[in-house]
Amino acid sequence: MLEQISSPQDIRRMDPAQLAQLAEEIRAFVVDAVNASPSGGHLGSNLGVVELTLALHRSFHSPHDVILWDTGHQAYVHKLLTGRREGFSTLRQAGGMSGYPSRAESEHDWIENSHASTVLSYAQGMATALELSGGPKRHVVAVVGDGAMTGGMAFEGLNNLGHSGRRVITILNDNGRSYAPTASRLGDSLVKLRAHPMYRRNTARIERVVRDLPGGEVLGRGWDSATHALRDMFEPPAFFEDLGVAYLGPLDGHDIDALERALAAAKEMDGPVVVHVLTQKGRGYAPAENDSVKHLHDMGSVKPGSYTGAFSEAIVAEAEARPELVALTAAMPDSTGLLPMMERFPDRVFDVGIAEQHAVTSAAGMAMMGLRPVFAVYSTFLTRAIDQVNLDVGLHHQPVLFCLDRAGVTGNDGASHHGVLDMVLLTKVPDMVVFAPSSYQELPQMMTDALDLCDGPAAIRWTKSAAPQVPPDQVGSGLSARCARADEDAEVCLIGVGRMLAAAQGAADRLEAEGVPCTVWDPRVVKPLDAEMLADAARHRLVVTIEDGVREGGVGSAIADSLRDLAPVGGPDVRVLGVPVAYLPHGEVDAILADLGLDSAGVVAEVNAWRSAKASQTS
Repeated sequence: MLEQISSPQDIRRMDPAQLAQLAEEIRAFVVDAVNASPSGGHLGSNLGVVELTLALHRSFHSPHDVILWDTGHQAYVHKLLTGRREGFSTLRQAGGMSGYPSRAESEHDWIENSHASTVLSYAQGMATALELSGGPKRHVVAVVGDGAMTGGMAFEGLNNLGHSGRRVITILNDNGRSYAPTASRLGDSLVKLRAHPMYRRNTARIERVVRDLPGGEVLGRGWDSATHALRDMFEPPAFFEDLGVAYLGPLDGHDIDALERALAAAKEMDGPVVVHVLTQKGRGYAPAENDSVKHLHDMGSVKPGSYTGAFSEAIVAEAEARPELVALTAAMPDSTGLLPMMERFPDRVFDVGIAEQHAVTSAAGMAMMGLRPVFAVYSTFLTRAIDQVNLDVGLHHQPVLFCLDRAGVTGNDGASHHGVLDMVLLTKVPDMVVFAPSSYQELPQMMTDALDLCDGPAAIRWTKSAAPQVPPDQVGSGLSARCARADEDAEVCLIGVGRMLAAAQGAADRLEAEGVPCTVWDPRVVKPLDAEMLADAARHRLVVTIEDGVREGGVGSAIADSLRDLAPVGGPDVRVLGVPVAYLPHGEVDAILADLGLDSAGVVAEVNAWRSAKASQTS
């Protein structure tokens, strides 16, 4: 049956038996597609929204009606119903289908939303524009789930929706990763009653009659108190309705008929409404249902030999030695490697939900009271809290350690997940110390050094890739750089930041074979820069810096500025290799880096281009 679906219109005439069969086929297809993809994908989240997505596309007419997803990794079923079944063979692969909504893929995708808690703000803005334009009636539907309601921006959007009264239907997809209110028989009855248009009209009429009676103001307050008390005893809508947002629910998110009735009622309401649905993450796939940690949210795990694996071991060791050490995570204890510490020290690991800004400032408060907080977070998600890093931690010179996973080019998740801004931003925070490990063994050493030597903010940033294994004599210490390859006769100095050290060393080998000796430095600490490394680099004719972050304003730019200060006249030429200011597509990491010239071949090409230019100048 799934093969017959090319647009949402194809499901609107299906009967319940056909819909049930289609739901089974969709689940089987998603499981097979994600398991078959060499790049993985988000599984549990999508298995939980099958019936909800069917009900949405039967109740609304996309793209005339706007359906928004928060976060976008819940949109696989939406993609299937909007004619993209064939695209799943290239899921999250270079040039293939995105793992998130993509405006380039379909008119049904309005926003490319992979950072959580933003959709209610989009929805409020869209509803405002539609109302002011005075065009035909269109619905704006915001699906919020997978913990997105734990983010502060979601509540800001909700508050403004209630204040403005804009007609937005918010679907709160409650799969146990956000709100978890108790459903009851009375609750179900009240939902049916309160969703009925006659009930809402009669309620408004009673309120007007009561307030028109002698002493009506007092009687009106009594009526409000009575209805609020009944509501609060059995259901969780008070929070929403006190903000001016109507509430329907909780509903069984796997009952298509019940969902469609509630959505029909929501469409008739003249203002914002939350439809609260309870779904089961990973539904219909036993391995996902039995995964108590994340219900196979994705197919990734902490791999032995990875930088994340090194961090996971190191933080437990540091926690054993330092009773003041605590860790924070923004809803990702598994992916960031904190589960072993959470098991060993459950009272010293704090999962704050998708609330990076809160996490950073909370860490500052902990540090003020004598704790040593470590915030483990993806690089791309820390950029959501850079103001807090700068002013709440940096300005107060608090010893918070930021451990940034997935820094640099990350690959298959696309533009929103590449961690290419952290070095540009963090190096601008006064007194911030920034470490960039180039091997498995360097990471625990840097954790110890950061905790021992830094009395203010510090950060360690590492990539998603496997970490090179090196012997003890190739591990640095303190805040010093490490000379990885020395040659007194070399005219070329290569400086490779973090994982880019491998590209620098590979290029040095190839250039050596061409008769071009090179010096190679591992800076280890990109802020502050090591004076010895800079002095040595200044004696060369050419310095090439390689980093997997944004080139403009990055580490290479800082090195170039420092070398100009050291040798204002007659100093070395400097070539800065890094990521351009652009949104990078999804693809394999090595392929993206090669396209950007950030591999050994790209470094060799840059050196040889310089050599050719110099030769032409002297001929």
